[in-house]
Amino acid sequence: MDSFLNPLSWLIIGLVLMLLEVVIPGGIVFFLGSACIIVAAALYFGLVTTWTSALILFFISSLILIITLRALFSRFVEGDSTVANTNEILDEVDELVEVIETIGPADKVGTVKFRGTTWRALGEGQEIRTGSVARIVSRENISLLVTAADPIEKQLE
Repeated sequence: MDSFLNPLSWLIIGLVLMLLEVVIPGGIVFFLGSACIIVAAALYFGLVTTWTSALILFFISSLILIITLRALFSRFVEGDSTVANTNEILDEVDELVEVIETIGPADKVGTVKFRGTTWRALGEGQEIRTGSVARIVSRENISLLVTAADPIEKQLE
């Protein structure tokens, strides 16, 4: 229990935790290290004399630092964030695809080639023949819903 009363131990642990913030971002580890430094100072100046009071000071100071200062510092030090399309279908709508296996008539499933792989495809009740060009309208589970497209559009892309 003597290590709990050694200010140098608390100081070293605090500095290590503060340096670990570089590896483990989020602000929590930095404030735990700051709380260790507060305990080291309290031990050095004789404000804390028992190991239980040292641990209590650590827990209270770490809670206060995390609750009060983390929100303040997170405004100034922002993490990496990206805004991406969360609805993937929006990336597929209006894309032109090649019909590999005839789609339709009615609800007969066919196959199209899209982004280097084959997909099940459904037409809108019309027949779309093999070798023609189709436009993606929507997606239903693992099947693409397509409509016939003008073959000239495929040449323009």
